[in-house]
Amino acid sequence: FVLTIRSRETKLTSYPTMYKLAIAALLAGSAAAFAPAQVGQTSTALNAFESELGVQPPLGFFDPLGLLEDADQERFDRLRYVEVKHGRICQLAFLGQITTRNGIHLGGDIDFSGNSFDSFPN
Repeated sequence: FVLTIRSRETKLTSYPTMYKLAIAALLAGSAAAFAPAQVGQTSTALNAFESELGVQPPLGFFDPLGLLEDADQERFDRLRYVEVKHGRICQLAFLGQITTRNGIHLGGDIDFSGNSFDSFPN
């Protein structure tokens, strides 16, 4: 019977210690979640475009497909021009879709055989 009492006393005195350790571990883990991450400096050929317009922290120059790995300034400028051009075409296409769905249709013929814009349903 004495052995059981001592084992219970040992268990009861070890519980507060375990709770304190668990709370300390939780606090340390939650504090580490808000600590800034260490970022290593990498040196690649893409650093040549780090000063271009649109480069923003924390990503810096973003080229996920690697289209500019061995590119020069001329290729960079060409790809940027094409990206802006395609963006503008997409904006016009979106506005055309909304305008047509709103019931506004262009008049006139779509081709030389006499088919009009209104002859094709949405």
